[in-house]
Amino acid sequence: MTVAILAERAFVGRNTITRVERGDPGVAVGIYATVLFVLGLADRLSALADPATDQVGQTLAEEQLPKRVRTKAEAR
Repeated sequence: MTVAILAERAFVGRNTITRVERGDPGVAVGIYATVLFVLGLADRLSALADPATDQVGQTLAEEQLPKRVRTKAEAR
């Protein structure tokens, strides 16, 4: 599929498709979803938002956990 046809079917300009291809974070997530739908890959959108596949997010969440947890017996 050409960039022109993809842009037409996704209702965006060719420049936006180029930005999507580059992974530009300035492109709205809705545009990414539309492009995935046009390409027949909409089922992959759920993997994009799955916290289990977000290694950076998991690492940041682990850093927020308490370093030491006391049991009731230790707290006395």
